[in-house]
Amino acid sequence: MPLTPVDIHNKEFSKGFRGYDEDEVNEFLEQVIKDYELVLREKEELEEKIAAMNERLGHFSTIEETLNKSIVVAQEAAEEVKGNAMKEAKLIIREAEKNADRIVNESLSKARRIALEIEELKKQSKVFRTRFRMLIEAQLDLINNDDWDQLMGFELDATELNSLEEVEELE
Repeated sequence: MPLTPVDIHNKEFSKGFRGYDEDEVNEFLEQVIKDYELVLREKEELEEKIAAMNERLGHFSTIEETLNKSIVVAQEAAEEVKGNAMKEAKLIIREAEKNADRIVNESLSKARRIALEIEELKKQSKVFRTRFRMLIEAQLDLINNDDWDQLMGFELDATELNSLEEVEELE
């Protein structure tokens, strides 16, 4: 067990012949006591500081551990979000490709229908043109026919004119 300032203060030395000067020894012991008390106080203060630092260190260690766990959780969450985003992106791309294929197929089908309609309209146009030409040619034949000339040469006498006028009046 280490000495205390009281132990030093109460220490008695045996006296011998021609021993040390008692006042000098007492003065020196007083100085040692003061220095020793100072050292003990500094030691206590340092031990208190160490205890406080250890407490703070424990607090910071806890915070560090919590932060490390939080970082790990955040990284895991980020990886999960990234994975989900990739899956969703793949689904969106797949859906877009399906829609694109459907739209292309519908467009091709429409184009085929329109092409068939155009061909049908061309056929109908040819038939109409042919019929219209035949009609016009028939009308031209009627106009160019000699029957018109004979009709122009036909004359009605007065009795026939009167009977025609009477018929018109009755109507």
